[in-house]
Amino acid sequence: MKQLNKVKITVETQYLKNQIPDKDKYVFAYKISVHNNGQHSVQLINRYWLITDGNGKKTEVEGPGVIGLQPHILPGDFFQYTSGAVLDTPVGTMQGYYEMQQEDGGRFEAVINVFSLAVPNVVN
Repeated sequence: MKQLNKVKITVETQYLKNQIPDKDKYVFAYKISVHNNGQHSVQLINRYWLITDGNGKKTEVEGPGVIGLQPHILPGDFFQYTSGAVLDTPVGTMQGYYEMQQEDGGRFEAVINVFSLAVPNVVN
């Protein structure tokens, strides 16, 4: 069962200027869409994130599922959710992968390419 390149992940980000928990923090939301373009259903089992702020500080986040769920995604369907990140700098990046499980029990990593978190007009 070849499914490896059939999961596409898209990301939209937003700076939440009114959500400042601390004067020296920057809050971002990100909306993730996981599209199953394959012929078999898949389940999102685990997540891994590498978050890097503008100073080069790296934070790793990993664990089961996303937002408390381990969704099954049918062929041709997608799963979407919104989460957030708090940085010490006005710019940073995130990247990672989801560990996906196929119907036959095989697992693979669906890569989440690096994307930027940036306060508007900070980066040209």
